[in-house]
Amino acid sequence: MTHQLFLGNPASVAAVTVGDVLELDGDEGRHAATVVRVRPGERYLVADGAGRRVLCEAEAVDRTWVRGRVLDLTDEAAPEPRLVLVQALAKGDRDEQAIEAATELGVDEVVPWQAERSVVVWRGDRAAKSLAKWAAVVARATKQSRRARMPLTSSAVDLAALVARVEAAALTVVLHEEAILPLAGVELPRDGDLLVVVGPEGGISPRELDALTEAGGRPVRLGTTILRSSSAGPAALAVINAASRWR
Repeated sequence: MTHQLFLGNPASVAAVTVGDVLELDGDEGRHAATVVRVRPGERYLVADGAGRRVLCEAEAVDRTWVRGRVLDLTDEAAPEPRLVLVQALAKGDRDEQAIEAATELGVDEVVPWQAERSVVVWRGDRAAKSLAKWAAVVARATKQSRRARMPLTSSAVDLAALVARVEAAALTVVLHEEAILPLAGVELPRDGDLLVVVGPEGGISPRELDALTEAGGRPVRLGTTILRSSSAGPAALAVINAASRWR
């Protein structure tokens, strides 16, 4: 089993070198000390969320912090193309299930989409709280999957804002049950943003599909079965990874 990973202060993690002492404090330090129960002599990982992963050996532990000696460090280059999951808001926490799995599969950004057929609506205080909950889900999944890079959690978009993202992307695939082109047959870009658009439980409306297609999006299918909103995005990312990052 790999070492437990924590998310440290980005500036502190970015500044350390081998042999330095790195202090893990705040919520992560408290979690490491009182929940994970890191003890002196144990090794663990600390990431800055931007590509640096540091291997530490604990030297001192208090209830709210852990201090460790830096034994090794690695800096991961940003992968290309950038994988962006545009996930329509869904009921029953299915959108959160989708972004959790997507984070484990290496997505670089998650974008909440207020689709026309979304049962869930983000407005006012609820929008801020829901976005914060998404960010927390992504952070937990980042640590669970031992990622050095934490995906960006962007603000929710409507159709107009999504169309603008599609126009600027290197490629946008729109998952749609009536599409003829299989995702596995699409030629992937070498760089830029690759958007994967997933609709809500009721599907993407004809108006939305037309707008996304006119902006350059390509409707694609995954297979012969209909997937839930929670599983479609991760399944698409797995297909893309198999053709690119996992080779």
